Amino acid sequence: MSTVPALQTKNPLKALQSYGQSVWLDYIRRSLISSGELQRFVDEDGLQGVTSNPSIFEKAIAGSTDYDTVLTTLEQSEDQDVMSLYETFAITDIQATADILRPIYEQTNRRDGYVSLEVSPYLANDTQQTISEARRLWQKVDRPNLMIKVPATPAGIPAIQQLIGEGINVNVTLLFSQDVYEQVTNAYITGLELLAAKGGDISRIASVASFFVSRIDTAVDNQITAQLKTTTDAAQRDLLKSLLGRVAIANAKLAYQRYQNIYRSSRWQELASQGAQTQRLLWASTGTKNPQYSDVVYVEELIGSDTVNTIPPATLSAFRDHGHPKSSLTEGLDDAQSTLSKLQKAGISLEQITNQLLAEGVQVFINAFDQLLSAVEKKRTAILGKKLDRLTYKLPDALNTSVQASLDDWQKNGKIRRLWAQDPTLWTGTDENKWLGWLGITEDQLAHIEHLKQLAQEVQNLEFTHVLLLGMGGSSLCPEVMKLTFGKAQGFPELLVLDSTDPAQIKAIESQIDLTKTLFIVSSKSGSTLEPNIFKQYFFDRVQQIVGAESAGNRFIAVTDPGSKLQHIAEGDDFRHIFFGVPSIGGRYSALSNFGMVAAAAIGVDVAKFLNTAEVMVHSCASSVPAKENPGVVLGSILGVLAKQGRDKVTLITSPGIADLGAWLEQLLAESTGKDGKGLIPVAREPLGTPDVYGSDRLFAYIRLDSAPDSAQDAAVTVLEQAGQPVVRIAIADPYQLGQEFFRWEIATAVAGSIIGINAFNQPDVEASKIVTRQLTDEYEKTGKLPPESPIFTVDDIQLFSDPKNAAALKEAVGTAESLTNYLRAHLNRLQAGDYFALLAYIERNDIHQAQLQDIREKIRDANQVATCLGFGPRFLHSTGQAYKGGPNSGVFLQITCDDATDLPVPQQKYTFGVVKAAQARGDFHVLAERERRALRIHLGKDIQAGLATLKTAMEQILYG
Repeated sequence: MSTVPALQTKNPLKALQSYGQSVWLDYIRRSLISSGELQRFVDEDGLQGVTSNPSIFEKAIAGSTDYDTVLTTLEQSEDQDVMSLYETFAITDIQATADILRPIYEQTNRRDGYVSLEVSPYLANDTQQTISEARRLWQKVDRPNLMIKVPATPAGIPAIQQLIGEGINVNVTLLFSQDVYEQVTNAYITGLELLAAKGGDISRIASVASFFVSRIDTAVDNQITAQLKTTTDAAQRDLLKSLLGRVAIANAKLAYQRYQNIYRSSRWQELASQGAQTQRLLWASTGTKNPQYSDVVYVEELIGSDTVNTIPPATLSAFRDHGHPKSSLTEGLDDAQSTLSKLQKAGISLEQITNQLLAEGVQVFINAFDQLLSAVEKKRTAILGKKLDRLTYKLPDALNTSVQASLDDWQKNGKIRRLWAQDPTLWTGTDENKWLGWLGITEDQLAHIEHLKQLAQEVQNLEFTHVLLLGMGGSSLCPEVMKLTFGKAQGFPELLVLDSTDPAQIKAIESQIDLTKTLFIVSSKSGSTLEPNIFKQYFFDRVQQIVGAESAGNRFIAVTDPGSKLQHIAEGDDFRHIFFGVPSIGGRYSALSNFGMVAAAAIGVDVAKFLNTAEVMVHSCASSVPAKENPGVVLGSILGVLAKQGRDKVTLITSPGIADLGAWLEQLLAESTGKDGKGLIPVAREPLGTPDVYGSDRLFAYIRLDSAPDSAQDAAVTVLEQAGQPVVRIAIADPYQLGQEFFRWEIATAVAGSIIGINAFNQPDVEASKIVTRQLTDEYEKTGKLPPESPIFTVDDIQLFSDPKNAAALKEAVGTAESLTNYLRAHLNRLQAGDYFALLAYIERNDIHQAQLQDIREKIRDANQVATCLGFGPRFLHSTGQAYKGGPNSGVFLQITCDDATDLPVPQQKYTFGVVKAAQARGDFHVLAERERRALRIHLGKDIQAGLATLKTAMEQILYG
């Protein structure tokens, strides 16, 4: 480590080698490599290494067009997420640089010729992830003259030791403190000892300790300047002034003294005898920040043996032009010690400053990485164009400010990465991590796509005329969306979906199919859900009667989780296929899993194309995509922030060609967020109105199919936007991009749940009504009847029912003037600003009934300026029912029941489908009342049409007089 006499050279940069110092370049970009400029630096300046960091790559990629052509080429061949794109750029540059420097690596016997690549700054405080990331990058770059940069954080230091012990070269970055530097040298030496103990060749390991310089002067000078503004004592002012611009170099010189002492120790000599190289000090941050100082001061004052100076381009040029090499690092050591003593005397803590600079340094790199990824994502999005569903929004200023603050919070606190890391503390810290399997479902499905392709081919060959899916909620809603969006494909059967226990609806579906030419899909995640099981019992019995017991199972497929009751039934009945779900995916998040894709494949949807298209959105919502560029996080922040500010009625407007998407979104939003007295109330299929019929509790989400838009919707949404209502617009270019919306809204719902402060993956109140229903059906199995009920009012065939508390409130409002109209009026009068009105119809869901109830809800909306919902039971119990019972207590409910004109038996049970539906309605109402909801039930009798007409007349009389 002795000083080498200077060689005569005209280039000051080359002369530094004579003093034992290597010059590395603190810069990288594609054109530097491709233009030959880097090679010229090597040839003409004696450059011996290159360092990179997130800030450098941000300037190179975001601040130039160097990467645009390759980005376009990559995206046109196959879409990638932003982190993969960045790594493609970075690793290609690093490999090319390593190859240019390889001769130096060989000539210097592995002392120089390195290029450094930094682990993600997001991992700076996570030891294990830093180790894993470093290993991955080391293997991916696959160059012996690579150094992996690891920050000298408390979490980084043990990672350094581990990596060195595994034979990975490490550049330790963000070193400011002499004490921390000693910890780093100990980690390096211990790592070498571990490697040697395993029989590794420690002579092949290289490491540098990047000690940052100019940032220290900047921080110290700022404190000195602040004190000078308030200090009048002449001696104190002189002391302070004498320290300006002197602390960083003093600190570095004393660190170098520690370097010399450490590597003279007997402990080190043992390793040196085995060929170990010292971990050289590398001077980083050597560009001058203060224009009052020499632009080469942090090069000239830190020249010494066994050191490296990584120099930014501007400083490199300046030193080449007017630098004066000299052996300076061991000069003025007493003065250096005196400078730090004076700093302490001046009341300035260098330890506090270095600690702060470490934290700030990590954050600077995080910010740069955010900006880098944001820039790449913007370029990716521009290249994708209409291949990616586009989201825009217009919010009132105050709401927009709150949303931007939320996005900043998600970015600053790494919440997107926490979501993808399945961190349950992002929500309530309970079992949320067990329900995030949907994050990787598209990749998993595409990896196993053959089973879906084979099913499609098989169904086509067998010439089924219909596929009848038997399911509820998450098992039926996505298949229904696919049916109504894609229709019937040539050569494939038509899909029908049964998700009602109403006997008339079951008979109506049965009348549309030939039982011998129908493929039945029994879909139930748990395998124990009542409705799919009794649907299976009914249709299996019907098919068995026609084709015989041995052949019936060949017409049935099951979709269920492994080990479920349905799996055992399917195996026992010799079903054609059993397709499994993923246990870590809840029903409402299962659209892109087999629960959605099996039915889609069976009706001829190109599921590979559908899933590949969905992957584009998965990449756009990835953990590496900054919050403001992340379409799922942006939407989720809007949903969550507006809900907390009273705009919790998410009004879904969908183009006719994708109209049923609203039904799927209803379940996702309501069941995920409606609990603990909080949540979103989705409003689907509500007719569009003029601005005056809406309150200040709305958020409008317009999902537009660009290939088949509705001009009336376009105009109405524009008017709402102009009236100051918050509007989110999502543009879908092609129906095959619907899968992008499944994933975007799943991410958004998870984000909104976090913001609202609930567990977005449980459904506690759904089970409550199931329990009551089960008690009632069990009672029927024992006694052959349901418990009797007493109406609070009867007129002709119409009866009104309610629980004691609601009944008392309504009777008090009606007084002695009892009539159907007055009871309904009293119920509607309970509506207040911010409330919503929901019709819960336990009748056949057909076009006539829907039209009549849609008309009623529209009239109530217009007269009361409240949001309105319409659900058919028991279907809605597996959808919006959770929010109605567990969400905000802002609903006014009118349940509608009837006597079934004809009933249907459930094979092997005493109860019938009509009894089940009645029990479900009672269970539903019981829990609504238990949750102190404002609820009334109207029973229409057997003549549903007459009953609905009477209801409509009464409503019109109330609303219009």
